[in-house]
Amino acid sequence: MAAEHVGPMPYPVMNSLFDAILPPGLQHYWKAAFAAELTDEAVAAHVAHAPGLPAVNTAVHIYPIDGACHRVAPDATAFAYRDASFAAVIAGMWPDAAANDANIAWVRGYYEAIAPHSQEGGYVNFMAGDDQGRVRANYRGNHDRLVEVKRAWDPGNLFHLNQNIRP
Repeated sequence: MAAEHVGPMPYPVMNSLFDAILPPGLQHYWKAAFAAELTDEAVAAHVAHAPGLPAVNTAVHIYPIDGACHRVAPDATAFAYRDASFAAVIAGMWPDAAANDANIAWVRGYYEAIAPHSQEGGYVNFMAGDDQGRVRANYRGNHDRLVEVKRAWDPGNLFHLNQNIRP
């Protein structure tokens, strides 16, 4: 193992942890999911797919969601998955565009394996462009309110290069 850490970590440190293995110019294709729990079946899906990592730059992260997050009402902010206990991200990253099809297929296969053990939405910053159809699910009951905010503050949809909430 190259590194191991358990404990508090400042955000700037966490945001730079992967800089050495994630140089500019990589191809990217990501999928994300929330889970209320890591069931035996979910763990088995991760164990079955993770060893097939197609590139050294690719990673699968499972982040805990706990503490203060669970003490906020799901409709108090845009983030609605206050009942989730884990956020999984399948971060496909590789250097050679010629390998796009194989790497994208691996990420999709992994996601399809964990989806039955996951909640409908996922963390929007960890999603690919083809996840636009999941935007409503990512915000659950908060989506309609966010559409109204978007209509008021960005009616021309200037900020659309993301998991877009259409005005």
